[in-house]
Amino acid sequence: MKIAHVITRLIIGGAQENTVLTCAGLRDRGHDVTLIAGPETGPEGSLWPQAEASSTHTIKLDPMRRSVKPLLDYKCAKAFEAIFRREKYDIIHTHSSKAGIVARYAAHRVGHAKVVHTIHGMSFNRTQSKLVQRVYAMSERRAARWTDAFVSVADAMTEQAVAANIAPRDRFTTIRSGIETELFQRDEQSRSQVRQVWNAFEDHVVVGTVARLFTNKGYEYILKAMPAIVRACPNVRFVWIGDGANRKQYENELARMGLTDRVIFTGLVEPDEVARLMNGMDVLIHASQWEGLPRVLVQASLMEVPCVSFDNDGAPEAIGDGRTGWLAPLGDHAILGERIVQLCRDPAMREAMGTAAREHCAKRFDVDLMVQEIASLYDNLVRSNDS
Repeated sequence: MKIAHVITRLIIGGAQENTVLTCAGLRDRGHDVTLIAGPETGPEGSLWPQAEASSTHTIKLDPMRRSVKPLLDYKCAKAFEAIFRREKYDIIHTHSSKAGIVARYAAHRVGHAKVVHTIHGMSFNRTQSKLVQRVYAMSERRAARWTDAFVSVADAMTEQAVAANIAPRDRFTTIRSGIETELFQRDEQSRSQVRQVWNAFEDHVVVGTVARLFTNKGYEYILKAMPAIVRACPNVRFVWIGDGANRKQYENELARMGLTDRVIFTGLVEPDEVARLMNGMDVLIHASQWEGLPRVLVQASLMEVPCVSFDNDGAPEAIGDGRTGWLAPLGDHAILGERIVQLCRDPAMREAMGTAAREHCAKRFDVDLMVQEIASLYDNLVRSNDS
């Protein structure tokens, strides 16, 4: 099949990693695959090198921007139309809200291709104003008319989309976000090396976070929970992996609380470094305010690191509460902190949950399974077009 994948931008993030891995996997299966994205990156880093190294055809579409810019959006739609008319794709698969709406409109105008859209996280969500939510919901309902099939990275995304009347349930297929599971293997030598760099000794309990230093990623709740955690567990150390616009704000807040020496900022790291650094963690905390399927929970679980997360969106599909990690009510920093303290104080619990976490995730979130299920969906769509 001739396939185009379209995403707004290739920053280092879950939706982008998912898309790059899907394109590479489809190429490995013999399909002709093109990845189209805008040029924006920023402090979140860029996955363009990985996309280009995967032998996927790539097109950097200059007018594509994350924010709403009517003139550029019009130019972008026209550019998509020209590409789609010229290339005559069998499948056009869109990702993210902006690219999803603009590219699906262009695909509708051109016709011919079957159109698939992946919901990595709802474009309208609890972090936005009611007006913004209504505008995005209306846009998504309209774009759904031009969509032959939806892929949800978690069952929660299907439930939310159906509840919002985006499309009937029978047009949604859950295909969980795939991880290169063979790369996420616990390694004691790496653990020792990583912890040495962090000045974390064996009696320290390292609580890690992997997320952009940005609003809605939940650092505000982690900061609120930290004083109680430190009082209960004087041997705890925090490692924050990532970078973003709010770093200085968080550094100032840590200084105000007298906790600067408790937190190590690694800065931005390449995706293939995440597994190595997770070797140094004992617990992972994830406090994001909205997600699709939080890939970092799966990655940590594969590394046998038990996770504590807010109970929202796809998190319960990655964590078995009380068995492979803990879920806390959304926004409740006190319970979030209590669960961290439980794990910090109980090495046997950490080990048991870590072992169960890998067993829970290893097959369920394998990248090869994801690509196989996506290819099967495409095949069914194309065959239905031929019949």
